[in-house]
Amino acid sequence: MSTDHYALGPPARALLADLEVSVPTVLQRARLPERLLADGTLELTPAEYHAFWRALAEELDDPVLPITIARKLSAEVFDPPLFAAFCSPSLLVAAERLARYKRLVGPMRMVISGPTIELVWPESEQPPDELGLVELLFWVALARIATRYDVRPVGLTAPVAVSGAVADQYTQYVGVPIACEPRWSLTFSAADAERPFLTANERMWDYFEPELRRRLADLDQGTSTAELVRTALLKLLPAGSGTAAAVAGELAISVRTLQRRLHEESTGFQTVLRDTRESLARHYLTTSTMTAAEIAYLLGYDDTTSFYRAFHAWTGRTPEVARQSAGE
Repeated sequence: MSTDHYALGPPARALLADLEVSVPTVLQRARLPERLLADGTLELTPAEYHAFWRALAEELDDPVLPITIARKLSAEVFDPPLFAAFCSPSLLVAAERLARYKRLVGPMRMVISGPTIELVWPESEQPPDELGLVELLFWVALARIATRYDVRPVGLTAPVAVSGAVADQYTQYVGVPIACEPRWSLTFSAADAERPFLTANERMWDYFEPELRRRLADLDQGTSTAELVRTALLKLLPAGSGTAAAVAGELAISVRTLQRRLHEESTGFQTVLRDTRESLARHYLTTSTMTAAEIAYLLGYDDTTSFYRAFHAWTGRTPEVARQSAGE
């Protein structure tokens, strides 16, 4: 996941189903491929992601769409950021955790100042009003679900002008009127920010956090996609799962995104798979006494014959000759 793209995946499909909206119609409005949500998680540029939200708002024609979506929020749909938030002991801890890992799902930052949560988008990529308000109301809904208490913020600011009945509905849902200011922010009382979450589960958080840290480290270090694919294949090949779909699932991206990233690095999945298998085969032949059948299994081949053909195509020799040459 790159920091200049948004991740859109299964939770979005669940949301659209809950809203009873026609997916093809929304995608057509946004001028995005109709297969957008058909294959795992897709990375969208800010322009594409914002177009998706504008199209959704136009299709539903709901003047308080952010409130409607907030009321649909549920812990039943598994989404890593949502799950991490629900596992937290309090709203304050949930905000701090999501602020740390927010870069994994899009180019928007969270700034936590005590009980205040501020959302910061790149200056040239300000979100549609609906998206910005959804991101803010998410925290109101989260606090209420996790504490089973009618948590009401003490302040909400957004560069959005609402009036009349629409403004009244936001005030009624949030508890305070929206103050039209440049900042996207939400402030809770100190008591509500530290109110215990009944959904807290530190054991589950301890289980998922290492993976989030790994993904963040990959992002920071600029690890190439080809290298990430090789790492995934080392785990998947012995299980016979060395397919593009399996690797994409391991990396939490769609197959199309995987193929696009590899193409940008002037390579492809089959090339990386072939090179990984050849490297592993040479390693096993020169450092172990495993038979060709055992090596074929570890490389994810259905039978020894397939491995023999592949190895001969790589090296022009049989595995036995290669092993003998290495020994000599």
